[in-house]
Amino acid sequence: GFLAYFLFSCSDANVKALGGQLPVFEIGFFSTLFAALVLLFLKPRDERWRDAIRMRRPLLVAMRGAAGAAAGVLGIFAFTTLPFAEAYALIFLSPSIATILSIFILGEQVGWRRWLAVALGFAGVLAIVRPGFETLELGHLAAFAVSFCAAGTVIILRTLGQSERRVSLLAAVILTSLVVNGVLMLGDFRWPAAADLPYLAMAGSFAGAAQLCLILAARSAPANQVAPAQYSQMVWALVIGGLFFSEFPDLPAVIGIGLIAISGLFTFLREETRGRWWSRTILQRDRV
Repeated sequence: GFLAYFLFSCSDANVKALGGQLPVFEIGFFSTLFAALVLLFLKPRDERWRDAIRMRRPLLVAMRGAAGAAAGVLGIFAFTTLPFAEAYALIFLSPSIATILSIFILGEQVGWRRWLAVALGFAGVLAIVRPGFETLELGHLAAFAVSFCAAGTVIILRTLGQSERRVSLLAAVILTSLVVNGVLMLGDFRWPAAADLPYLAMAGSFAGAAQLCLILAARSAPANQVAPAQYSQMVWALVIGGLFFSEFPDLPAVIGIGLIAISGLFTFLREETRGRWWSRTILQRDRV
C-alpha cells in the first residue's frame, strides 16, 4: 500500500513536470493510454474483459467513470498550476466532503466527532489558501473540484457495494478518460516533443503500477488496512516538491496540510468503526 501511493506521487510529479509543455487534455490522454497498458494486468482471474459491459447498475458505473475522468483532468490542471503539496492537501479534503454528501444522499446521521473533523479540514483549507492574503487561483478551484469528484466516487462505491465486477469499474474509468481527453485535445493538439514522451510514459506507467500494487495489497490484507497508507502521499508531496520543484510551504501552509491530513484520517477511522464499508469496496484511486 505504501509503495502504491509512492508510485502515485511519482506519477503526479511527472504530470507536474509537463506543466506548460503540453495541453491538459493531451497529458490526460497519453498518460491514461500508457497506464492502460499496465492496467491490462489488473484483470481478476475470475473475470473477463468482455464481462465489463455486463453491468447490473450501468448508470452508476457510468457516473463512476465520469467522476474518474473529471478528476483526472482537473487533477492535471491543479498539479501543473499549484505547488505540489498544496494541490494534494486540497484534494485530500474529499473525506470531509464525502461526510457531508452522505447526509443528503445516503441519509446518514453524522455525530459531533465527524463534524469536528470536517471543521478541521476546512480550517486547513483556509490556512493554505488564506483568502484576502493569497490570490485564489483556478488551480485551487480545480483541486477542490477533484475532492468533490473523489467524494462522489466514495458515495457511488458505497451504493454499488460489491454488485459490480471490478473489471467493469476499471474499464469505465479508462475508457471514459480516453474518450473525453481524446476528443477535447483535438482542438489544440500538437505532437509531444521527444523530451516529453518519457514524462508521459512514466506518468502513466507509475499510475498503472500503483493500481497493480493496490490490488496485490488488497489480496494480502483487508482494504481497510491498506487505505490509510494513502496519507503518506502528504509526506511525498513535501519531499518531491522540495527536491524537484524547489517548493517549500510556509508555516501556515504546513499547519493547513497537517489539519487536512488529521481530518481525513480521523474521518476514515470513524467511518470504519461505524460501518466498515471500506472493507466492502474496491481499492482504486480516482485519478488514473
